[in-house]
Amino acid sequence: MDLQTLIPSPDVLPVHWAWFQGLLSVTFVLHLVLMNLMLGGVLIAFVNQLRGTTSATDRFVVGKLPFVIAFTVNFGVAPLLFLQVLYGQFIYTSSVLMAWPWLSVFVVLIVAYYGVYIHASKWEALGSARGFVGGTVACCLLLIAFVFVNNMTLMLEPHSWLRYFEKPGGLLLNLAEPTLWPRYLHFVLASTAVAGLALALYGDHQVRRGQTEKMHMRRQGLHWFMGSTLAQIGVGLWFFKTLPPHVRSFSGSLEAWLFTLFLSAAIIGTLLSLVFALGRRVRATALTTLLTIIFMVAVRDLVRIQYLSPFFSPAELPVAPQYSPLLVFLLFFAGGIALIWYMIRLVVTGLEVKS
Repeated sequence: MDLQTLIPSPDVLPVHWAWFQGLLSVTFVLHLVLMNLMLGGVLIAFVNQLRGTTSATDRFVVGKLPFVIAFTVNFGVAPLLFLQVLYGQFIYTSSVLMAWPWLSVFVVLIVAYYGVYIHASKWEALGSARGFVGGTVACCLLLIAFVFVNNMTLMLEPHSWLRYFEKPGGLLLNLAEPTLWPRYLHFVLASTAVAGLALALYGDHQVRRGQTEKMHMRRQGLHWFMGSTLAQIGVGLWFFKTLPPHVRSFSGSLEAWLFTLFLSAAIIGTLLSLVFALGRRVRATALTTLLTIIFMVAVRDLVRIQYLSPFFSPAELPVAPQYSPLLVFLLFFAGGIALIWYMIRLVVTGLEVKS
């Protein structure tokens, strides 16, 4: 069967595709940082409960999770929409093929949301049940991540869509995909690394303000960051080796140059962040980690383009120029970011006053 017949026709864009690619990358970086804080925070608190080392730090982390989940969900809408604009014919198809797991994400997320609120508001009353509630939330978020990774890989492999004719019930997962598990573990380990770093950053900030009793938060956060990052290096090598040959060896000279540049920058950033973490230079660690995330998102975008190159290129998308909607969106986007930053500062200032 000709796979091109299974791929729907793309929609017409109002502006050049590079605008949407840039917006996709920017909004995805914001969502990714928040998502890592959410999942990593839940996992760190749950692991500490399993170890029997629950402390005031875990209560602090759990208390912030309702806010983090709200921001994560809202900041996840924009990159998903931009992904649909550029690759709608692929992401819509893969979502339909795995319709039941994909639609169940909303139900599982609601359960996780309720669990986080119960965990945060009933911390003392839960007692020994804190581990059960925390474990339930962790399992829900890990399940959501697994469904997302399945969909993001399934959209890249139109060859796998042919299995629909064997299993047409909307339960088509991409379990045979070689990159599925390393990609999934890569994201999970990244979440505990970033959440640990955020904990260290908060503890370091408090220590600089004279609250030396917060030093244990900095120490614990850096341990999580370094351990997760070291494990992530191994998983990253596994992930790279499982990529198809045509993805690892870029055909276009510009794409190959950009891929090498961004991947090299991400590797250097990872190594530098570990060096800074060993020296307890938390702010430098945070800066290099943020830059590494930006570089890795760029690598991810290039890998997606290369995956789909046998079938499609975003440069081929037809354009019917309409610039006013983009201008209005950019204005509201900038205003929304400024407003959210103002609200975050109000919350942080309130927490510092209370402490």
